[in-house]
Amino acid sequence: MTTVRRRLQTRYALQAGAVALLMAAATTWVEAAPRVPTDDNEVVESLPSVAGWSREARTLRRELQQRPTDTAVAVAAAGRYLELARSQGDARYAGNAMGALAHWAAAPPNETPPAVLVMRATIAQFLHDFDGAEALLKAVLTRQPANAQAWITLATIYRVRGRYNESDAACRALGRVGPALYALACLAENAGLRGNYDKARTALKRLLDDPQLQTREQAGTRQWLLTSLAEIEELAGRPAEADVIYRRALQAERSGYLLLAYSDYLQRAGRPKEIPALLGTEARSDAVLLRMAIAARGLEGAHTDAVELKARFGAAAERPGTTAVHAREEAMFALDVEGDARRALELARLNVKLQREPIDLLLFARAAVAAQDEPARAEVKALVQQIGLRDARVDALL
Repeated sequence: MTTVRRRLQTRYALQAGAVALLMAAATTWVEAAPRVPTDDNEVVESLPSVAGWSREARTLRRELQQRPTDTAVAVAAAGRYLELARSQGDARYAGNAMGALAHWAAAPPNETPPAVLVMRATIAQFLHDFDGAEALLKAVLTRQPANAQAWITLATIYRVRGRYNESDAACRALGRVGPALYALACLAENAGLRGNYDKARTALKRLLDDPQLQTREQAGTRQWLLTSLAEIEELAGRPAEADVIYRRALQAERSGYLLLAYSDYLQRAGRPKEIPALLGTEARSDAVLLRMAIAARGLEGAHTDAVELKARFGAAAERPGTTAVHAREEAMFALDVEGDARRALELARLNVKLQREPIDLLLFARAAVAAQDEPARAEVKALVQQIGLRDARVDALL
């Protein structure tokens, strides 16, 4: 259950054609129109260097070549590639993850091992294909109603899309087949999103007080629970309490999600100067580079980060149908770096058609206010009421 926390991370394919489409989508932000260099010494692109990864990659490829039909080997390899995609912010590794499952690319779901389907769904979630991920997980649960990983992933996808009642049902199903901790935390997150802050806070603190979670081996679980608690404090309009808990989470264990969440908090709190030190050693993914560019507005060197990020967005736009996948980051860039409120509003509206986490509704509200668009503000308010989200930050804007 170590993958429980990281929402927003998965995409799938049931047939060979869909796999090819996925592989293309996984490379969208790095591929533009083909270009042939005129100088043999020209550096076309520098791939990320990951310490120790080359040896591990060779081992994975060798094992896959020797046992391409071994489910455990293929799923383990795909999982490692996906970890790298997350840590490096490089979707190309998600393509490698799908490649590790290539043996089953043409097989129908009922003839594909459930573990492979769950991994495909996890990759699909990473690549924002939530419909595809949901379909795969339901196929798994039809065959294996007690598959805990499928239930928690499905609950997360429902939550990300603002479908809290369905997420609750998946959380409860998880509680019947998996560890109680994950089901209780799952329900607590949903309670916090609905505005039941005391209930959510009490549940998460009770879980954090469990003596079994105080070991070094459980640092990641403590960090996940603390991050969830900090986010609930933000929803409740208690930024000082959120700050304390975010810092406790960082002391437990750093993660990419936590670093971005705390960076966004620091920006909202008017403390952008703390962000470069927080993110300085992270891989320069789009999300990290965006926060650095926002934090550096008006400072020396800010232009360089902004230009690089704009070029990445331009490269992604070369492929049709990919704008929605990057709409959140592009909307933040338009609003907080370029100061283009109308463009930000257009992108934020597109983004909430795909995902409806608090960050997405808050961005939509901020863009509507910045654009001085009263109908858009009403649209945000109606959407918040429709999904049942209670966020003090959004309420303050509307």
